[in-house]
Amino acid sequence: MINSTSGPGLLFPKGGWENDETVEEAAVREAMEEAGVRGELKDLIGHYVFKSKTHQDEFCLDGSCKASMFALFVTEELDSWPEQDVRERTWLTIADAIESCRYPWMRDALENGFSTWHSDNVVDDGYDLWLVVSVKLDRRLALARI
Repeated sequence: MINSTSGPGLLFPKGGWENDETVEEAAVREAMEEAGVRGELKDLIGHYVFKSKTHQDEFCLDGSCKASMFALFVTEELDSWPEQDVRERTWLTIADAIESCRYPWMRDALENGFSTWHSDNVVDDGYDLWLVVSVKLDRRLALARI
């Protein structure tokens, strides 16, 4: 997970979804830019709805957003990455990540989405590193790393 620059708690990294890329490409790019990791994007984990104060406008008065969640198998941790001066990455167990999440929808995504996917699809990965990637379907991006 990464630190929030606007308040307490840890959260999924988030950023823009470029017009010339797919949702999957955006997730991989944002993982590198904000968390400083590269890896293999795996399965779609699920979809989650949440509210965002920064996305309240005349088209969406309550700031509702929908995100698609993906699992990313981390193959490389970078020593240097674009947002390292403003973001700290933190490796946590799933249980600790759930407790540290700033927002309830992130806890739900980890507890009910990723945990279920991981137990069904990963054979004892020991110390392997996984990143949960959440791409906002309104063409903005949110990522999570555990």
